Amino acid sequence: MMINALLAAEDERFYQHGGIDYLGVLRAIVGNVLSGHSQSGASTITMQVAKNFYLSNEKTYTRKFNEALLAFKIEHNLSKDQILELYINQIYLGQRAYGFSSAAQTYFGKNLKDLSIAEFAMLAGLPKAPSAYNPIVNPKRATLRQMYVLLRRMAELNFIDAAQYKAAQTEQLVFSRNSQQFPVHAEYVAEMVRQMMFKKISRSDLHTRVPSLYDH
Repeated sequence: MMINALLAAEDERFYQHGGIDYLGVLRAIVGNVLSGHSQSGASTITMQVAKNFYLSNEKTYTRKFNEALLAFKIEHNLSKDQILELYINQIYLGQRAYGFSSAAQTYFGKNLKDLSIAEFAMLAGLPKAPSAYNPIVNPKRATLRQMYVLLRRMAELNFIDAAQYKAAQTEQLVFSRNSQQFPVHAEYVAEMVRQMMFKKISRSDLHTRVPSLYDH
């Protein structure tokens, strides 16, 4: 169910495309033109893995082009399930949590397998913007995103049935007390340090960590 929630929220054609979802790109371009500003980048899960492991977060055409090339290379070297495993275990989800297993403990004090559909949907809404959709910091915005995942995507894609959807809509989420308390309120400093350390990692270090991506 965690995977279904993620596919619904981030990349519904993940198992069909080769790293770039051209239909998603076209839809994003149309949406951006109609809105008059850039609001969607049509990044697939594979492209997000490429960015998280190898690239910075700068919003430039060069970075986006490199992201697309790396996505093709990753798809060539890894299976879909391996790519999804990297994504699920490594992506940053706010509150100093990396990966969905860690996030399940951080936000709900539960193992990932023990979450409800409503809780899965809440976590699936985090990758797009961990700060903006953090249910501890922005509960109203996070809930709107959660309902989008449930209503607009999971139900439409038949990942959940009508009864599951109705139950998830009305479920009152209970968050872990640990997710709402910090011994020292300096999480922003921790994130700054993480970004600085990431920039210091050379490509040779990344080559050692994931050598298969550079074999061909």
